[in-house]
Amino acid sequence: MDAVLGWLQINVLSWLKPPKTIQVIDIVQIALIAWLVYRMILWMKNTRAYTLLRGILFILAFVVLANLLNMEVIVWLMGNLSVVAFTAVVIIFQPELRKALEQMGHSNFVNSLMAINRSPEENKRFSDHTVSELVRACFEMSEVKTGALIVLERETHLYEYENTGIPLDAVVSSQLLVNIFEHNTPLHDGAVIIRENRIAAATCYLPLSDNMDLSKKLGTRHRAGVGISEQSDCFVLIVSEETGAVSYAQSGRLHAAVSPSELRRALQEAQKIYDDSARILKKGRKRNGI
Repeated sequence: MDAVLGWLQINVLSWLKPPKTIQVIDIVQIALIAWLVYRMILWMKNTRAYTLLRGILFILAFVVLANLLNMEVIVWLMGNLSVVAFTAVVIIFQPELRKALEQMGHSNFVNSLMAINRSPEENKRFSDHTVSELVRACFEMSEVKTGALIVLERETHLYEYENTGIPLDAVVSSQLLVNIFEHNTPLHDGAVIIRENRIAAATCYLPLSDNMDLSKKLGTRHRAGVGISEQSDCFVLIVSEETGAVSYAQSGRLHAAVSPSELRRALQEAQKIYDDSARILKKGRKRNGI
């Protein structure tokens, strides 16, 4: 017990001693660290990294216990394996790390700074006409229970998935989308990828989600829609072939059985390149004569 208390006093209590003077830079550092920890917790909560993290924490706790009990051989082995373990962690978490870095690059703050001097039309990924055509096509197919899977590309390029399909490069229209997903037609199987106001490709293959929280009643089409939304920042439209329900997936979340007004509102939000913070900042600059 004396050894444990001595170790805690040296390694833990010494860290808790407050500095003699607190400066502004110290407050800034604390705020940045708190924000980074908060973002990391949110990131881990929404990915499978949380399960893997618990295993890593168990190993770290075992190393601390071995150090307290003076298990020199185990401590020596763990110390020499630390570099290999770090490399293994990077490899294991590669998809999650990539997604986290992409989310940082696509954050509202970054996009707002880049989009301040753009016109309202330039700050749209696709036009209002495209939104109307997509809503019309989805609910026309819903009435006759025609299954559909439509992916709208946003900041993250989807070329690797586009290359798995047949290139079209056609203007988005409800009639064309309905014809593409018509039963027993050459292009009906797979997903359609839309870039800006054009259909880039059809019959594209998408990754399936491994989210165990999704309902077992959902088929491959819904799992593929959620899967591609986990891998990128795209917006996915899904029409169920069994029920005719229209759903959409975004950021790994499935919004099931939405109404036309709900779908239009969600598409209009996805249509924006930046959020209202850029518009507010732009108004402030005009008010100050900048």
